Amino acid sequence: MDKALIMDEVALDRALKRIAHEIIEKNKGAQDLALIGIHRRGVPIAKRIASYIKEFEGTGVDIGTLDITFYRDDLSLLADHPVIKGTDIAFDINKKTVVLCDDVLYTGRTARAALDALMDLGRPSFIQLAVIVDRGHRELPIRADYVGKNIPTSKNEVISVHVKEFDDIDNVVINDLPV
Repeated sequence: MDKALIMDEVALDRALKRIAHEIIEKNKGAQDLALIGIHRRGVPIAKRIASYIKEFEGTGVDIGTLDITFYRDDLSLLADHPVIKGTDIAFDINKKTVVLCDDVLYTGRTARAALDALMDLGRPSFIQLAVIVDRGHRELPIRADYVGKNIPTSKNEVISVHVKEFDDIDNVVINDLPV
């Protein structure tokens, strides 16, 4: 049983549409724009935002996926055999505006790992960050450019963004950490 429903399917979709509009507005269109989803839930989030950008602007944007497994600073704590999902960026990121997409921004460590992984692939003109939820508690000086919802939390809580592609439901919930 979830502690609280933060966003239902309609609210999540509304946030994705708003983020797409904000990306278009901030970048004065979709020219030289690429969206890269951070595995796992950042991938469908990036694809959905890209589809809305195409709907609103009439032009598609490049979409890629980024595996940050080997860039994590806690890799040795995760597992003896981490699951590698693979990076799939079939376009040149040099001189592009890249929007990294993820589900939750918490300590900033995932975003830092994504920046490191991305910089190994090239030199974008700009790198921006889009997240569904910013829950605070930053350990690194990282902020999102586009946020679906700011949800102040305690460190004893966890935010879960569910997407149909992995969870058969679209929503955002908050729960207490298991003891």
